[in-house]
Amino acid sequence: IYVCRGSTMACAAVLTPGRWRGSVGAISALAAPLRLPASALRHLTLTSLMKSKRKMDHLERTASVVRREVVSPARVCGAAAASPSVRSLRLLVADREFSFKAGQWVDFFIPGVPVVGGFSICSSPRLLEQERVIELAVKYANHAPALWVHNQCTLDSEVAVRVGGEFFFDPQPTDASRNLVLIAGGVGINPLLSILRHAADLHREREDKGSGYEIGTVKLFYSAKSTSELLFKKNILNLVNEFPGKIACSLHVTKQTTQIGAELEPYITEGRITEEELRDHISRETLFYICGPPPMTDFFSRHLEDSHVPREHIRFEKWW
Repeated sequence: IYVCRGSTMACAAVLTPGRWRGSVGAISALAAPLRLPASALRHLTLTSLMKSKRKMDHLERTASVVRREVVSPARVCGAAAASPSVRSLRLLVADREFSFKAGQWVDFFIPGVPVVGGFSICSSPRLLEQERVIELAVKYANHAPALWVHNQCTLDSEVAVRVGGEFFFDPQPTDASRNLVLIAGGVGINPLLSILRHAADLHREREDKGSGYEIGTVKLFYSAKSTSELLFKKNILNLVNEFPGKIACSLHVTKQTTQIGAELEPYITEGRITEEELRDHISRETLFYICGPPPMTDFFSRHLEDSHVPREHIRFEKWW
C-alpha cells in the first residue's frame, strides 16, 4: 500500500496493516465526538477537497488509506518551538473513544481553514491513556494547516482530529519478540519517535510487572542538516540513558557549521546514514521502520531488500 499525505509528512507504505486496537483513559469530555455516517464523512471530505487548491492535498493523497470514522474535538494545551522551523503542539483529546497506534497520523481539522492537514503523532499511546494528550510537530510550510500552526494557533485553540495510517508498531503480549531499527530523516522522526517512546513504555511495563510484550533492542538512526534541526534530542538521549543496552541511537548531521556540544558529541556522526551501519543489525528478528525524504526511504528499503531482509519486515512512510 502506498499513499501520500500532509504538508510536512507524506507517504505511507507498509506490508502488514493491522487491526484497530487500543485502550484509552478517561477524563471529562471537551465535547461529544462526531460519529459521522459514511455519507457525512464523504461530504466532509469532498467539501474540503473542493475548497482546497487543486494541488493534491492530504485527503486526496490518503483517500484509500485506512482511518477511523470518529472525528474527535481537541484543544491546544501546549505549544513550543521544537527547532527553528518546527513547532510542537500538545492536544488534549478528551473523547474516550479516540485511540491510536504508535506511528499513526491524524487528519487535522481547523475551524475556518478549508484544507485538512495530515500530521504524524510523535507521542506514545501511553501518554494518551494517562493524560488524554497527543503531541504533534509541524514543520513550517506554505500550506494552510502548517501556516495556521505557526502563525495563528494559540493555547486553547479548538481543532478536531481523526486517526489514520497503516504505518505503526502495535505488538500484542503473545507476539514474538522483535528488535527494531528506526531510520529517520528530518521531520520523519515524528512517527518513529512515537514508536521509540512506545518501545520504552513496553520495556518499563516488562520491568515493572514482569509481563507484557517482550521487546528486543531498539536502534535509532536519525539524520538532519544540523544539530539544531535534530528534533527531540533531549527526549531521545534520556531514553538511551534510561535503557542502556536496550535503546541506542546514532545521530547524523549533513551540513553542520557550528561546534557540536559536548553532551551530543558521543552520539553524532557527520555525514549521512550509510548502508554499512545497518549491516550489523540485519537479522530475522529485526523489523525496520523508515521515514524520511522519498530518495532516502527508497534507497534504504531497496538496500534492505537486496540484503535479504523479508519484505514484511520493512515498513516505511515517506514525506516531502
